[in-house]
Amino acid sequence: MRIVIAGGHGQIALRLERLLAARGDEVAGIIRKPEQADDLRAAGAEPVVLDLESSSVDEVAERLRGADAAIFAAGAGPGSGAARKETVDKAAAVLFADAAVRAGVRRFVIVSSMAADPEHEGDEIFDAYLRAKGEADAYVRSLDGLDWTVLRPGALTDDTGTGLVRLEARTGRGPVPRDDVASVLAELVDTPATTGLTLELISGSTPVSVAVKSVAGN
Repeated sequence: MRIVIAGGHGQIALRLERLLAARGDEVAGIIRKPEQADDLRAAGAEPVVLDLESSSVDEVAERLRGADAAIFAAGAGPGSGAARKETVDKAAAVLFADAAVRAGVRRFVIVSSMAADPEHEGDEIFDAYLRAKGEADAYVRSLDGLDWTVLRPGALTDDTGTGLVRLEARTGRGPVPRDDVASVLAELVDTPATTGLTLELISGSTPVSVAVKSVAGN
């Protein structure tokens, strides 16, 4: 498969790129800063320099053309304010989804957040983040041109992955290593039977491949 990842220099994305490249997929990662390119090459991915906050749908679609799948793993990051939650976590996700439709890339996986909700209340930056992610998810789910899956991980950690997870429509809160999020994404993008599912992910006792096959059967 050829897979294009938005937010290609993110902590989850770099892990995912290594996994996909190792299994023989052709991977491209969209990055904003040219100086990040070497890190992507080291992970086995092709760097694509493109700012999703200022690009047009056509510009992004051109980078997506010919891909078998698209993964949105971009984020404004913990140091950003409420404004960038809107421009990255929401608007860039909407742009990337629209570009995938225009480029004819049906398989689409978006990395969201547990408790993401367009109606989430509150005035803190994290509240704005949860609203932005919820609005992005709702938009992606409204597009008939996409075979979408929404993944909502719990609290992300840098612990070494165990390969054991809990992946369900509702898991309740809990931590999950970024390693395991990347492993689940690699399985999901290759499992079109998970189309139309919004899934929560935390650490658990089920091997990643078994967990994905289990939800794909529902």
